[in-house]
Amino acid sequence: MIKSRDEAVNVRGHREAPRAGVLLVNLGSPDEPTPRALRRYLKEFLSDRRVVEVPRPIWWLILNGIILPFRAPRSARAYASVWTEHGAPLLVNSRRLADRLQKRLAQDLPRVTVMLAMNYGKPSIDQAIDRLRAENIQRLLVVPMYPQYSATTTASVFDRVTRSLSRLRWLPELRFVNDYHRVPDWQKAVAESIRRHRQSHGSAEKLLFSFHGIPRRNLLAGDPYYCQCQASARLIAERLELNDSDWQVSFQSRLGRAEWLKPYTDETLKSMAKSGIERVQVICPGFSIDCLETIEEIAEENDETFRKAGGRQLEYIPCLNDSDEHVALFDRLCRQHGQGWPEFSGHKAVGDSELKARQSRASSAAEFLGLK
Repeated sequence: MIKSRDEAVNVRGHREAPRAGVLLVNLGSPDEPTPRALRRYLKEFLSDRRVVEVPRPIWWLILNGIILPFRAPRSARAYASVWTEHGAPLLVNSRRLADRLQKRLAQDLPRVTVMLAMNYGKPSIDQAIDRLRAENIQRLLVVPMYPQYSATTTASVFDRVTRSLSRLRWLPELRFVNDYHRVPDWQKAVAESIRRHRQSHGSAEKLLFSFHGIPRRNLLAGDPYYCQCQASARLIAERLELNDSDWQVSFQSRLGRAEWLKPYTDETLKSMAKSGIERVQVICPGFSIDCLETIEEIAEENDETFRKAGGRQLEYIPCLNDSDEHVALFDRLCRQHGQGWPEFSGHKAVGDSELKARQSRASSAAEFLGLK
């Protein structure tokens, strides 16, 4: 008889038709808005060598001696201000998007499974990878939910996925999406969200594209993120037929004393207010799903910064979240990158007669090996 889970999975891989998996990966959130949970989450996040490229002994002292004791309580209060009855907004809306994508793909691609994972926190990448053999997923498309590529985000997902896959004896065929900021459907979806907001609320004097920042040294080391952010904003502005004076790019969420990508969002808003701009609209096209950095940092904290500096109104335009356009975008992304795989072509990976023959051979082999 079958003696272990691995043996059961191995037999299933021969007896059942293979499936393809789509692994959507976002950044992650703490389990709850408490200092203890934030310490755990921040330690995992800020210990990632892709996120912080500082010599480990020095960073260990900074992280454990300064950042975690003081930042965790502040971050807990910030998360508490955006927490919903179902949990962190990032996780809640990511789940909704994944669920909607699964239903859409299932209409004509029944052998494609959508899985959601967080790079830090839960559900973890390890938990998602554990489903591969359990559900006989033999082809895996990994889609980091970051429109622009950065080593701090996209490359970190690659590291963690491949590290998790290294635990498996039978690896799936693997494909990986680096970025999608140049996909016309993404540009159109963001532009339409801005257009709809302006149709309902009117246009502000300035449109600010605020992207998450990274240290400037990352750019100098070859990270393409800065250039991709500039391209993203320009392409969206072109779709909206904006003049160069109508919009601007800035970078938010800096950490520590090192120089990050400039101009900084908070300083940009202060400068706008002091120059006489009373009304500004802000969108964050580097985020696929609304989270602490968009809801609390932009819509609350930077709104206050803008008003204190003399501005009258800051309007935050939400991320695409689980909107119809966003679901359609990921649907097309998956189909594009899944081309050539039978599960994405609508064809059976294994014919019924061949599957029955496989099942018969697998049963005979399992009986012979004492696994049945």
